[in-house]
Amino acid sequence: MNSRLFAATTALALLAATGLARAEGELNIYNWGNYTNPDVIKKFEEKYKVKVTITDYDSNETALAKVRQGGSGFDIAVPSQTHLPIWIQEGLLLETNPGGMENFKNIAPEWANPDFDPGRKYSVPWAWGTVGVVVNTNDYKGDINTWDIIFKTPDELKGKVNVVPEMKDVMTAAIRYLGGEQCTTDKELLKKVRDLLVAAKPNWIAMEYGAVDKMGAGDFKASSTWNGAGLRIRLAHPEVRYGYPKEGFTYWSDNVVVLKDAKNAENAKLFQNFIMDPEVAAGLSAFHRYANGVAGSEKFMPAEMRDAPEIIVPEEAKPHGTMALMCSEEADTLYKKIWTELRK
Repeated sequence: MNSRLFAATTALALLAATGLARAEGELNIYNWGNYTNPDVIKKFEEKYKVKVTITDYDSNETALAKVRQGGSGFDIAVPSQTHLPIWIQEGLLLETNPGGMENFKNIAPEWANPDFDPGRKYSVPWAWGTVGVVVNTNDYKGDINTWDIIFKTPDELKGKVNVVPEMKDVMTAAIRYLGGEQCTTDKELLKKVRDLLVAAKPNWIAMEYGAVDKMGAGDFKASSTWNGAGLRIRLAHPEVRYGYPKEGFTYWSDNVVVLKDAKNAENAKLFQNFIMDPEVAAGLSAFHRYANGVAGSEKFMPAEMRDAPEIIVPEEAKPHGTMALMCSEEADTLYKKIWTELRK
């Protein structure tokens, strides 16, 4: 090897080792709809000369079923922590070892070693949030920090309440409302849950995902939803507030993983490292309106997010929150029976 070739090869090796290598080609991302900041994607494309294509999905179940079939053509997916262990157990993911990547040093301690991916061997944080309720306070002056809004709807809100049709969120809320623990298989308690939901449904106007637009338009006066949606609504309509139910609410997180059969695995790894940069993470949050697991991103956040009560969980609410869990197959089967009856 001549000295010039040796020098060039050494330089490339150093670039790769420091995470600064430039790439070319493609990256195919499979993500939740309306969840990816196009400006952040453009920065990634320009930095690494990679063409990014994004395909949307609407639920964890949809994404898992698609990837299970094999040959999806996707490189990256963004499953929630309740489903990520399934992806790992079924061998659907590439072990990319994000814990050894350059930007992993930026991950907040509470997100560095989660139960759903010990040691972060497969995933990096994308967003995290909570499940609660939004209420138009012009129409309802009572306590909004309660699942009564959904399950024992006040007269002022009857026929004006929406329930976002996420089975796990609704079932967990109902179980906690009745004093149980998430993922319970207590059939006596679950019968009470079924009765509660069936009795509550006539007071709802809809079970739809479109809470942001319809709360804004006044079609809904209250809805179960996620905190980022609550922030979006309040910024446009200050009378709409987000509540943390005192009977118990859940935290959730979505995480970026690389598929085992990814055709652009190296570009996918670059993307995992890229989004652990604080400024990049803040750019993602500015779009999807949720918090992220990257320390130091706060200073790059839009001003309206830095102290937003939908993003910064109030101290008095924290004791009522628990991380959403992956339930047993037995529990899921019982929940699906109740859910099917509710959706008739």
